[in-house]
Amino acid sequence: MDIIKTLAQELKLKVEQVEKTVALIDEGNTIPFIARYRKEVTGSLDDTVLRTLDDRLTYLRNMDKRRQEISDLIEAQEKLTPEITLALNNATTLVELEDIYRPYRPKRTTRASIARDKGLAPLAELIMAQADTYDPSVEDAALSFVNEEKGVKTAEEALAGAADILAEDIANDAEHRKALRAILMREASLTAKQAKEGESVYTDYYDFSEPIPRLKGHRVLAINRGETEEYLKVAVEYDPEKAKAALGARVIINPKSPVTARLVAVVSDAYDRLLFPSLEREIRNDLFDTACEGALSVFTDNLRHLLMVAPLKGKTVLGYDPGFRTGCKLAVVDKTGKVLDTAVIYPTLPRQDIERSRTTVLNLVKKYQVDVIAIGNGTASRESEAFIADTLKYITDRDVRYTIVSEAGASVYSASKLGAEEFPDFDVTERSAVSIARRLQDPLAELVKIDPKAIGVGQYQHDMKQARLSDALGGVVEDCVNSVGVDINTASYSLLSYIAGISGTAAKNIVAYREENGEFRSRSQILKVPKIGAKAFEQCAGFLRIPDGKEILDNTGVHPESYPIVKALLAKFKYTEEDVRDGNLTLLPYQVEKVGLARLADELGCGVPTLTDILAELQKPGRDIRDEAPAPCLRKDVMDIKDLVPDMVVTGTVRNVVDFGAFVDIGVHHDGLLHISEMCDRFIKHPSEVLSVGDVIECRIKSVDIQKNRIGLTRKGMTTKK
Repeated sequence: MDIIKTLAQELKLKVEQVEKTVALIDEGNTIPFIARYRKEVTGSLDDTVLRTLDDRLTYLRNMDKRRQEISDLIEAQEKLTPEITLALNNATTLVELEDIYRPYRPKRTTRASIARDKGLAPLAELIMAQADTYDPSVEDAALSFVNEEKGVKTAEEALAGAADILAEDIANDAEHRKALRAILMREASLTAKQAKEGESVYTDYYDFSEPIPRLKGHRVLAINRGETEEYLKVAVEYDPEKAKAALGARVIINPKSPVTARLVAVVSDAYDRLLFPSLEREIRNDLFDTACEGALSVFTDNLRHLLMVAPLKGKTVLGYDPGFRTGCKLAVVDKTGKVLDTAVIYPTLPRQDIERSRTTVLNLVKKYQVDVIAIGNGTASRESEAFIADTLKYITDRDVRYTIVSEAGASVYSASKLGAEEFPDFDVTERSAVSIARRLQDPLAELVKIDPKAIGVGQYQHDMKQARLSDALGGVVEDCVNSVGVDINTASYSLLSYIAGISGTAAKNIVAYREENGEFRSRSQILKVPKIGAKAFEQCAGFLRIPDGKEILDNTGVHPESYPIVKALLAKFKYTEEDVRDGNLTLLPYQVEKVGLARLADELGCGVPTLTDILAELQKPGRDIRDEAPAPCLRKDVMDIKDLVPDMVVTGTVRNVVDFGAFVDIGVHHDGLLHISEMCDRFIKHPSEVLSVGDVIECRIKSVDIQKNRIGLTRKGMTTKK
């Protein structure tokens, strides 16, 4: 297989483009570095396409490796033929490769292997020849295979053994398997039945059947979980007679042969006993893998948008971790994320000491000039929200608001080694309050401390292949961190460890170096850190920021390798670096346009993409691309689900996007469900076409079920995002 051409065809890219990109990957360059600083080489491929290319490159190379292994194994058995080699070379999936190898794989003892040991293979070959006539008849020929020493006592036993050999050969034939698999994937249905008494969350699947081509991924994952928990009995169903007829048409090449009736029975046995059970497992696995990839795509998209939510800059935040028996933990965090104070209040049951709790909150707000209160959405969140909304009425000298923050994963961080290292003198709940406040101030910097699987924006993440999930989510976090960049003088080692080229050890070394030597004053100083060599520096330098350093370009996304280009650019138009620092480059875009972008790039010795990025960075040094994202939705008043009525227009924040819709926080403690069919007036295949996590949107109330705490939302007739 020509991997480069295959990748180009699959990803609809030029062969030369793929070839150069693969070379960059093989040289040890990271995906963020390639995406940002090698656009001329890749044709400006973004990180999503690059990761897809990298994944497929690994898969195809593993296929090539397995292809060679199988060829060597068959050759060792002296059974490798030109036909087998051609089939191996034409295989496009690992499943097809394994189908080809199946007849040659060392086997456990089977009915067919026992029959072969009894010397019945020639009789099977005689039957499979499907001659027009047999002289003597097959039945008479079987008599010559009777051998009491080998355990063949009668001609019928010999014929039965031959049938077993034929059934296994038919079931192991790669082309038969491929043809039957295609039929089942096209025409079979997946069914689920109730497996044990009683209601459960799987009630909708107690009598379920849907054609495989129409199956949604989230249904497959739900059914699989129901089967694992023994609530469901699941099967692939297809008319066996139709399947046997299709298989028979492939096997029986001479219907007029005297052995046709015998072969019809063999085909039936091969399908029922060997082929269908095996294909059913494979199809279930394929459905699961496809569903996982679909869910993974949704998860990664949600995670990317969550991490890129606009930070709440320049605000002092009071983090509020709700609770009942142990009270509600508070943590005041200043504009830089530094913890100023902590407290515990008991406004909820069983103590319900509202007055003293209110006094504590008001004192903290006044003492530290708190701007926003971030309330975690866990246990006692509803009661805490009502308490805070009422308490805010007592603040008349300034505008203080609150918001509900997802605390998914906060407890994971609080109990982690990292949490203990950051706040050794805090208990778990105090750390959680700090995390809630900080994730409002800077979602990206705080959420990188938590396992992405625990952040709460996925669907059936615990049912997926965990290694694949971790790799994909880690890639998303890496891309987000590098696209934003980090301040090397304030970033935690957990944040630094996601920077391209920086390992966990190197990240800790950076923190240790600055604690010992003070703040970094230039990017070049990074080379003094242990475990940061020339290659690592090349990969990481452009993503690290030094806001108050000697070199203004160190606070931009311009890579040090391009500094000479920037200096030549500034000199050409008679600017200095002080002009960059002071924001005096408003005329630069017009000056560049007058010369011509392509001509100027050629004159400076760089590509147009690099020059375009440089110009953007010079216009806004130190800019944060997340500032363009929707701002958090801040409130002063609380609503109750009882206040909602149909057709009421509400504003909310999209908390999660799943295959069947989106969950929206509209400020009543219970998220509303915006079903995919209610998202807009046109047909969409997936909710992500119109909504993303973090979007602030207007919806109308469609239905309210107070007893079940269910809220139905609609956006039909309203403007959609995309």
